[in-house]
Amino acid sequence: MDNTIRKYDESSIQILEGLEAVKKRPGMYIGTTGPRGLHHLVWEIVDNSVDEALAGFADTIGVEILPGNVIRVTDNGRGIPIEVHPKTKRPSVETVFTVLHAGGKFDHNSYKVSGGLHGVGASVVNALSSYLNVEIHKDGKQYLIGFDHGFVKQELLCLGETDRNGTTVTFLADAEIFSESQVYEFETLRNRIQQLAFLNKGIRFWIEDSRETNAVVHKEYKYDGGVREYVQFLNQGKELLHQNVAYFEGEQEGITVEIAMQYNEGYAANIYPFTNNITNPEGGTHEEAFKTTLTRIINNFGRNLNIFKKDESLLGEDTREGLIAIVSVKHPDPQFEGQTKSKLGSSDARRVVGNIMSIGLERFLLENPTATRVILDKAIMAQRARLAAKKAREATRRKSPLDSLGFASKLADCRTKDATRSEIYIVEGDSAGGSAKQGRDSEFQAILPLRGKVLNVEKARLDKILGNKEILSMIQAFGTGIGEDFQVTSARYHKIIIMTDADVDGAHIRTLLLTFIYRYLRPLIEKGYVYIAQPPLFKVQQGKNIEYAYDEAQMELIMAKITGKPVIQRYKGLGEMNPEQLWDTTMDPETRTLLQVTLEDAMDADRVFSMLMGEDVLSRREFIQENAVYVRNLDV
Repeated sequence: MDNTIRKYDESSIQILEGLEAVKKRPGMYIGTTGPRGLHHLVWEIVDNSVDEALAGFADTIGVEILPGNVIRVTDNGRGIPIEVHPKTKRPSVETVFTVLHAGGKFDHNSYKVSGGLHGVGASVVNALSSYLNVEIHKDGKQYLIGFDHGFVKQELLCLGETDRNGTTVTFLADAEIFSESQVYEFETLRNRIQQLAFLNKGIRFWIEDSRETNAVVHKEYKYDGGVREYVQFLNQGKELLHQNVAYFEGEQEGITVEIAMQYNEGYAANIYPFTNNITNPEGGTHEEAFKTTLTRIINNFGRNLNIFKKDESLLGEDTREGLIAIVSVKHPDPQFEGQTKSKLGSSDARRVVGNIMSIGLERFLLENPTATRVILDKAIMAQRARLAAKKAREATRRKSPLDSLGFASKLADCRTKDATRSEIYIVEGDSAGGSAKQGRDSEFQAILPLRGKVLNVEKARLDKILGNKEILSMIQAFGTGIGEDFQVTSARYHKIIIMTDADVDGAHIRTLLLTFIYRYLRPLIEKGYVYIAQPPLFKVQQGKNIEYAYDEAQMELIMAKITGKPVIQRYKGLGEMNPEQLWDTTMDPETRTLLQVTLEDAMDADRVFSMLMGEDVLSRREFIQENAVYVRNLDV
């Protein structure tokens, strides 16, 4: 071997100075250089403005998407300091944007709480931008400093006098780093801006998209009710169990807590925990305190009202059925488990949330006896359904496909037992199932045909769900169990592929399947195991030459390059394809297109599923009318 390659001494050790570390390994700082990382840049700057607002120095924050996907974030806070920093001997604003771990986040005199823990936000955005400008209005003067790829291009300059205070940051993401895309999704940004407005009551947020100059979109959000209004928003379109939102707030040990909760007639429980405006999808000590306190107090009220049978008590899951709750904690020094802030680990948060929740919930239940009674009645019904489901769930504990003759006759399993290689296609009907079974690679591809309508789980409890043969077949095939038995690590397939016809019925079945997986097997989506197959819509044949088109646009491209009159077949269903065609177009890993189902925003997904599959016809009609303009090829 070449000795120059094997050499490993002091010259092999690289020291990345300044922002070079960020440029070299951007994923370490923003997670990914894909679309999620691109949008993360915006939140790093917005979070700085939110910290100003939380400190009481700003009440308006704006985000603009300018032509060319340039981002501009504006606030009316104090303005970043411009004085020379004692350590760097450079203006403080320059230090904030060029030195990692420099900022006001470590000084509790400047910021009581902060969303950013590590003080790397502004400097990381600068490092990953082709240019970034900071405009500061402070003490009657207006200043400007400009950066190019992280380096100072325009020294701090006083532009003259001003009659306002605040900071404006304008930047363009570096196309070489964000090579996948530099295009911002307005809806992604709008969703988060609205969420921040809910979580920070009384602060005005606005967002504007001026990329299309003839169709500028401008939205403003300000919620004086804060998380109370958030729960009302999330419960829109649902039948409510009680009208009043239970709301508690308080501060202990320097930790501020806001909790809002309201029950609906549905069966899903959704508790959304936040720490310093950051969502904690894996929960943590604040969510644990909320759950245990809720269970204890509701049990106490049930006993005091003598509505329980002897020695009867409710489990936590009984008390949470149909509940939507926001648990928002503002903590001066939060401790998270892991690097992603997805789970809060601070023990003091558990104590404080428990205290404030106890006082607030007891008062609410005492002052609202009618609501108390219907909440208890619902919890008792949930308990009865849980006990009934326990028996039904026994049938889902599968050791092999032969456990159930009915099930074994449906599933065409794959030969490999390696879950990381295994795929299962869920197909509708015997016709498509037959083609898929013949066309698959049986080494790693399993086929599960559905022969009946999948139950709409949005309108059913678990005991009824487990009586549906199609759902039972899926649970048995997946191997994960369901409810309290669920174990994502037991999944027998790491690709669960929904393959339905490209028509209205197929879309409906796909939605029913996704609703079931989202509500009861959500970790499968979070792990990235769930996919949607993309079968072609058209087959274009001219002589021996065959091409497939997956949408109208692709069809037009194929037709444009063909001379003569080809034979065109529009597939109305998967059953119209022979096994070879199905393999070539939809199942061959080398040529197929799969859409991975993700959960970018669980709250928004929950709202859409409830609206599409729930009881509220008016909300569903409004949604269809608003989105009809985007529909193409509706069951031609």
